[in-house]
Amino acid sequence: MTVYVISKNGQPLMPTTDCRKVRLLLKANKAKVVRRTPFTIQLTGTSKTYTQPVVLGIDAGSKHVGISASTEKKELFAAELTPRNDVVKLMDARRAFRCARRNRKTRYRKPRFNNRVRSKHKGWLAPSVEVKIHNHIQGIKMVMNILPISKLIVETAEFDLQALKAEANGQPKPVGIQYQYGEMYGFYNTRQYALWRDGYKCRCCGSAVGKLYVVTAEGKATVSPEDSYVVCEKCFKARNFHFKKRRFWTHPTFMGIMRKTLMERLKAELPNIVIEETTGAETKMLREASGMDKSHVNDARCIAGHPKAKPAQEYIIKPVRRHNRQVHKATICKGGYRKLNQSPKYVFGFQLFDKVKLGDAECFIFGRRASGSFDVQHLNGSKVSASVTYKKLKLVEKRNNLLIEEARHFLPMPEGRGLRGAITDDKARIA
Repeated sequence: MTVYVISKNGQPLMPTTDCRKVRLLLKANKAKVVRRTPFTIQLTGTSKTYTQPVVLGIDAGSKHVGISASTEKKELFAAELTPRNDVVKLMDARRAFRCARRNRKTRYRKPRFNNRVRSKHKGWLAPSVEVKIHNHIQGIKMVMNILPISKLIVETAEFDLQALKAEANGQPKPVGIQYQYGEMYGFYNTRQYALWRDGYKCRCCGSAVGKLYVVTAEGKATVSPEDSYVVCEKCFKARNFHFKKRRFWTHPTFMGIMRKTLMERLKAELPNIVIEETTGAETKMLREASGMDKSHVNDARCIAGHPKAKPAQEYIIKPVRRHNRQVHKATICKGGYRKLNQSPKYVFGFQLFDKVKLGDAECFIFGRRASGSFDVQHLNGSKVSASVTYKKLKLVEKRNNLLIEEARHFLPMPEGRGLRGAITDDKARIA
């Protein structure tokens, strides 16, 4: 087990694996526990501040972020961080609430016409992109608080969307001047392109007789050539079409937007750290030369330049929202009234995202009820119990903006069997 050490003045020192020495320090009141996961102690007396050069590698991403801090011989910290992806949904819900409020018989709320991109500061980014950049910086600063990082290397990928779309459609990759020709090059509008692409035939029945319509998978007016389909009049009136929704390139687009801003903000917020940038091609070459499996943590270790370092215990990090200011729930109850959304902060002494212990399992509270029953889960999504009474829970750690847990092997919980099979490590799996 690796124990992270902080000096009396808050300066991070080199971690230790001598658990016996740590127990003696705690027993003699020469150190105190400041964090349980990852286990971190702070020395209460004077100590040596000698440290080795530690390099932090970051495999930046929109869905998963690989983090690895290592020396030449040993990896000191390894984690996979999952940035928040719920901001777009929350912003849409807020926009719907505000729009509906102006039409109800309540206090009128004027539209904020000045709240537009053209009136914002230069370099403004959408909230969904801002939160991902913030989560990257949060994870980096968390590691720097427990380890003496001397160098930071970040891999910022740049995706070729036209090449990705061509590969997904089974077409040859564009070369040279072909990048200047869009999908609808030579066509007047989306309708003309869709008719030509589908051979002037219905996608459902193959008929080419009568009037042809160009619709989307939901039957609405088409706005994108990738999401447009040709149907005949008979199928259109019968609504006899169910097409698979097109693939969205959300995450590659996010990376293209945020990569430069991420590097600029890191250099501004961490002026005393050497920050370098690398590419995915260099990481792939180093990983394959070392014979390592493809994973975000392994990529981060290669980015740090220490692929042969002894691996460390991996952690899962999940950022969560701090507040929920939504007053009412979106669903309208019987009688035409809206139920209040804000529940008490504490329910029988527990709050949302607290780390608790249920039996031998350490998990997090993801749902609560006023009756005292809680929904407890692990950070990888596996449920420990969908409804357990507060009497069986023991508080381990108060909630934080970054939830962190050791990466283990979890088995799905059989129906009606409580904790059996809910949590298993390697020893329990073998047994």
